[in-house]
Amino acid sequence: MVATLRGVTMNNTDLSVDTIRTATLVNYRNFGIEEGVELRITKRGAPPKGGGEVRFICPVVRAVKPIQFIDAGKIRRIRGISYATRVSPQTANRMVEAARGELNKFIPDIYIYTDVYKGAESGFSPGFGISLVAESTTGVLMTAELCANPGDAPEDIGRDAAKILLTEISRGGCFDSSHQWLALLLMVLGPEHASKTRIGKLTPFTIQYLRDIREFFNIAFKIKPDPESNTVIMTCMGSGYINVGKKTT
Repeated sequence: MVATLRGVTMNNTDLSVDTIRTATLVNYRNFGIEEGVELRITKRGAPPKGGGEVRFICPVVRAVKPIQFIDAGKIRRIRGISYATRVSPQTANRMVEAARGELNKFIPDIYIYTDVYKGAESGFSPGFGISLVAESTTGVLMTAELCANPGDAPEDIGRDAAKILLTEISRGGCFDSSHQWLALLLMVLGPEHASKTRIGKLTPFTIQYLRDIREFFNIAFKIKPDPESNTVIMTCMGSGYINVGKKTT
């Protein structure tokens, strides 16, 4: 599938295209989806008018693999993207400095790229924000992001995003709160074998999502709290879903 999508590329309601590109698609690798999945950002679009454009590419996926992913490891590095559209390029640098001021207290290996868009590639509205990803020694990705609202200072955005990331790290687990649902869905869609993973405290969204999964797939998870780490071990049997679609000429 090759799809061109247009509109708002970052806000504080949904995951931004940066987090999807650097974390969500990378998390697919745990389930055997590695080659050919790509998201390219051609234009950025800040709210309210948007004007962004991305190109999503995904090969045919016949089936996903079961997982046994319970070792969260230790955080070894933090990467990020500080972006700005139709504002001063210095705005992105100010967010980076503020974020590093918080994160350097935790770990020294930090690199945050600046991504400034101008002209036709910058969408229809001014805006800026930052997306951060912490990677552990076992490949766990913890994410945090924040997009500026009118009147917000770049320093506040960078500092607050860093604090959100540190909170995600403190929750533990192998998937952050933004990707709990993705892990659970792909576990359910896996073959008829047991899949197991560790996540942090269940969010209200995830709790409702588990109810929806039970109603739709008739599959219930075994939920085992781990008091030592304040995390939860999630186990289920996959549904054996197979994509039977074939190419037509």
